[in-house]
Amino acid sequence: MSEPPARWLALMERIGAGSGAEAWFERVARCHETPPRAYHNLSHVEACLKEFDEVRSLAQRPDEVELAIWFHDAVYDPKAADNELRSADMAVDFLGAMGAESGLIDAVQKLIMATLHDAKVPPETNDGKLLADVDLSILGKRPEIFDVYESQIREEYSWVPHNVYCEKRREALTGFHARARIYFTREFHDRYDRQARANLERSISRLK
Repeated sequence: MSEPPARWLALMERIGAGSGAEAWFERVARCHETPPRAYHNLSHVEACLKEFDEVRSLAQRPDEVELAIWFHDAVYDPKAADNELRSADMAVDFLGAMGAESGLIDAVQKLIMATLHDAKVPPETNDGKLLADVDLSILGKRPEIFDVYESQIREEYSWVPHNVYCEKRREALTGFHARARIYFTREFHDRYDRQARANLERSISRLK
C-alpha cells in the first residue's frame, strides 16, 4: 500500500474527509503508476503542487485547487479522448464517498475540466485559470527540463508511428504558441511566457 503523504492527510483533514481517504490515496497513487505514464505520474502531481505553493495566495478556494491537482490526471489513457472527464468523475466519486457538500464537488469537477486546455472554452473561474497555468508551467521551464518533458510525452505515445506523432504533436504545440496568451494569470505570464514560446518554437521546428 502506498502510504498517504502528510500533504494528502492535511488536505483531507481540512475538507473533513473520513478515514476512507487513506484507501483512496492508494487508489490515486496506483492510477498514477499505471504505464505508460512517463510524464503524467505522481512526479507531475508533485511538480504542480510545488508550482501552486508559490501562488497559493492567488486562489480563492485553495483546497479545491489542491484537490483538483491530485485528481486531474488520475485517469490517463493516451488512446482516449475523455481522460479529464473520467478523472473528474473519479474525484466526484471520492468526494461523494467522503460526504462532501455538492458545492465543493461541483467546483472540483469544473476545475479538473479546465485542464482540457481548450482554447475555445476557457476556464470559468479565476481558480480554473490558475490551475490551467499550473498544469502548463512545464512549457516555460528551462530548455533541458522542457526537452525531458517532450521525450516523456513521446514515450507515452510510443505506439504512434513517428511521422504521425510528429504531425499531431506539432499541431498541438502550434496551437499553444498561436495563443495571444499561453497563461491566463499575470504571474505565470510574466514568469513563463517568453521561455514557453522559445521552447515551443524549438520543438515545433524539430518536429517538421
